[in-house]
Amino acid sequence: MPLEFGAGIVTTARELPVASPDAPQAIDLLVIPSAVVPVEPAGTVLTDHAIAVDAGRILAILPAADARARYAARELRELPHHVVMPGLVNLHTHAAMSLLRGLADDLSLMDWLQNHIWPAEGAHVSRAFCLDGVRLSAAEFIRGGVTCANDMYFFPDASAESFSAAGMRAVVNLIIIDFPSAWAAGPDEYFAKGIAVHDAVRGDPLIRTVFAPHAPYTVSDDALRKARAYADELGIGIHMHVHETAFEVADAVEKTGKRPWQRLKDLGMLGPDFIAVHMTQLTDQEIAEAAQFGVHVAHCPESNLKLASGFCPTTKLLAAGVNLGIGTDGAASNNDLDLFGEMRTAALIAKGISGDAQAFPAAKALHAATLGGAKALGMDGEIGSLVAGKAADFIAIEMNAPHLQPVYNVISHLVYAAGRGDVSDVYVAGRPLMRERRLTTLDEEAVVANAMQWRTRIKPAP
Repeated sequence: MPLEFGAGIVTTARELPVASPDAPQAIDLLVIPSAVVPVEPAGTVLTDHAIAVDAGRILAILPAADARARYAARELRELPHHVVMPGLVNLHTHAAMSLLRGLADDLSLMDWLQNHIWPAEGAHVSRAFCLDGVRLSAAEFIRGGVTCANDMYFFPDASAESFSAAGMRAVVNLIIIDFPSAWAAGPDEYFAKGIAVHDAVRGDPLIRTVFAPHAPYTVSDDALRKARAYADELGIGIHMHVHETAFEVADAVEKTGKRPWQRLKDLGMLGPDFIAVHMTQLTDQEIAEAAQFGVHVAHCPESNLKLASGFCPTTKLLAAGVNLGIGTDGAASNNDLDLFGEMRTAALIAKGISGDAQAFPAAKALHAATLGGAKALGMDGEIGSLVAGKAADFIAIEMNAPHLQPVYNVISHLVYAAGRGDVSDVYVAGRPLMRERRLTTLDEEAVVANAMQWRTRIKPAP
């Protein structure tokens, strides 16, 4: 029997252009779940509706009976126990670092970075490391319903290759940092190689780029000015760690007399194409300025908790009108890439800190993990919600497990009760990346075996 939902659910139909019922239109795919959560309009849940897909795009969302009459689908997916929603957008991650998962835990940020992660990266990071690490993360992303990742790391060419091969969307970051790495010797080479990657991936419909100065404490004024100039010239934006910890802010004030935010503002870095990651240390003025400049914030609640970095003031940011997306950070500092978990944590932290149970409600958390992330990446016209004309990037969540019954409010269930293990199907541009919990674009057994080989190389067993 089809899944039944409670009476409190919104069931407003959104009528969209459809083919004439007199001549059924041949299309690639028709998906008929128990409910569709399109994310926009906010709070909408459509029961007894279908999603018509053709040539990788959503052709229409319409009542299921009409869809059966009006379309002749080459493939019909009937999902009577499922909710279909947009694929999740991970707004901040370091995918290749999945190969460093659990290497150094229970440490503060600078201890973790300086004494453990940076030495391990210096010894092991290579193009092969990044190819394999991103492949491992892509498998985890897809299993968890993430269809697009904003990935900051070395060897962005390798990241692009692995994401594209897995069928995922990705914004690969053109990393900029003052010190040498296996990827580049210094700022000039980082820029040269980054621009070459940007040029190389322009023909890939799944891959985009963004400049990524690592953080205020690792990038000079000259390199920041250059990043802004190139971002403006190429129209690809900037993604950067900002105000991650109290130490970062205090250290900057001691050395320069300025808080990092003020320095970025003075350098002309801030704008509607700027994604600021973490943002745990903010004054009310800085929050107002984030809204004024149109800056987007990538909230990584679980990484911030694990590294004791602080709390992003999400309630104040949202009240000011700042667009918020959600990221996992890397698996080395989280230690998973579970965006369902991040949604729930983000909502609960906001309530606990504010003392307001209505702070960051479920619908806003779901928006942040989908359309909010897409907007930050300048991709909200393409992904982040289920709307006719957009790319057919969607996931199906199976809702008939004991921990998901009974269902009174679908959107609350998606945020507070569902988990990544409930994702059964994942599509990007109408292509299945996972069907009935089986990956279709990656050899999961081989990916896991390869990760185990890296573990032996990085930290051999005693």
